[in-house]
Amino acid sequence: MLAPMVRLVPFLFVFLWSTGFLGAKLGLPHAAPLAFLLVRYLLVIALMALLALALRAPWPRDPRQWLHIGVSGLLLHALYLGGVFVAIGQGLPAGITALVVGLQPLLTATLAGRLLGEAVLPRQWLGLACGFAGVALVVAQKLGADFAPAALWPALAALLGITAGTLYQKRFCPHFDWRSGAVAQFLPSAVVTGAVVLVTDGYHVEWASEFVFALGWLVLVLSVGAISLLNWLIRHGSAVNVASLFYLTPPTTALLAWLLFGETLSAGALAGMALAVWGVSLARR
Repeated sequence: MLAPMVRLVPFLFVFLWSTGFLGAKLGLPHAAPLAFLLVRYLLVIALMALLALALRAPWPRDPRQWLHIGVSGLLLHALYLGGVFVAIGQGLPAGITALVVGLQPLLTATLAGRLLGEAVLPRQWLGLACGFAGVALVVAQKLGADFAPAALWPALAALLGITAGTLYQKRFCPHFDWRSGAVAQFLPSAVVTGAVVLVTDGYHVEWASEFVFALGWLVLVLSVGAISLLNWLIRHGSAVNVASLFYLTPPTTALLAWLLFGETLSAGALAGMALAVWGVSLARR
C-alpha cells in the first residue's frame, strides 16, 4: 500500500467495524442471533470462494496452515460475534456489551508479553487505561437498564474470543491471502454455529427489508471489508496496537447512532470520546 493509504487503514477499520453494532440493531429483531450469523457466514464463504477462484488467489499450503487459520476464525468470528449477538439477543444493552468487550486491549496487553514477547511500555499502559476510561464514559449513560446477569456470560465469551483470536493469529498465522483466508476462517465458524443452531432448534429468520439490508451490510462491509482490514493490521502491527483500536469502536458507534438514529450524546459521552482517542494515540505512538 502507498504510505498515505497505510495511515488511513486503522481509521477505516474503526469506522467499518463500528457499523456492525448498527447492523445488529437492525437485523436482530427479525432473526435469532445464531441463525443470523449462520446465514451471514454462509454468504461470506460463497462470495469469497468465488472471488478467490476467479482471481486465482493462493490457498493455504498444508493442513497445518488450514488448521491455524481455522482456529483463528473460530475465535474471532464464532466465539466473538456469537457472544456479542447472543448477549444482545438475551437483553444485555449494547453499551454494557461494548464495555465488557472493551476490556480486550488491556487483556491483550497483559498477555502479549508472555505469549508474543511484545514489550508494553508504561506510556502504552497509560494509553490503554485512558482508553478504557473513555469507553466507560461513553457507555455510562446506558448502564442503568435492567438485564439478566446470565446475559453477561456470552459477552465475557466474546471478550475471550476476540483477545485469544488476535493473539493466536499474530502468533501462528499472520500471513495468508485475504480472499482464500476468509473461506478458511469462516468455514469452521459456520460448521460450529450451524451445529449449535441445530441442537438448540434456534433457526428463525424473517426476511424483512430491514433484515436483508442489515445482512447485506454485515456480509459486504463487515465480514469482507472490516475483517480483511483487521487481518492486514494483525499482519503489519503489534497485538497491542491492533487491540487499542477497539477502544474507538464504542465512541464511533455512539456518534453514528446520534447521526442516524437521533440517539442522545451527553457531555460525559463527548468527554469519553476525547479521552478514548487520546488514550489510543498514546498506546499506538
